[in-house]
Amino acid sequence: MTVLSGKGALVTGGSRGIGRAVVERLTADGAEVVFSYRQDAAAAETGPALIADVTPELYERMFAVNTRAVFLTVQWAGRVMRDGGRIINVSTLNTEVPAPAIALYAATKAAVEQFAKVAARELGGRGITANNVLPGATDTDMLRAANPPEALERAPEFTALRRLGTPGDVAAVVAFLAGPDGRWITGQSIRATGGMML
Repeated sequence: MTVLSGKGALVTGGSRGIGRAVVERLTADGAEVVFSYRQDAAAAETGPALIADVTPELYERMFAVNTRAVFLTVQWAGRVMRDGGRIINVSTLNTEVPAPAIALYAATKAAVEQFAKVAARELGGRGITANNVLPGATDTDMLRAANPPEALERAPEFTALRRLGTPGDVAAVVAFLAGPDGRWITGQSIRATGGMML
């Protein structure tokens, strides 16, 4: 018997990258997992843009994909989830480490972090925890599309563990929070960065 036997999980964006690794890990831990995904990768992953270059259309699309969808999912989960459930949002270290051209992305993820913190307060009486996982440089298609090769080669220098993270590294943190040992952690934003920011 595994730690999540008899449990169910919904993973949004579960077809690739970190989301896929989360699906695989939760399944390996015994959960029955359902996942959703966007077929239009370009709409789901709009590229970096300087503040001066953000159009109203890009602003609306980023908030719809990264913020509105998460809010509605958290809202739905709060209504249908059994007592003792878990809400785990995946954010980004970039909410704490700002950089040029990611203001819009970081802002949408910062909103996601607040959803979990407030949900922790609102749902805590039912034993439901709500947390955020903040990946650092994780070797995914999205990271490779948004960064030049030389930046990816240097990224391990900035982590204590001297390598890029893998989707499985982040999925392990999600699995911990989803499992019974994560029951006393709520309203937190946990960095899964290999020590990129200490």
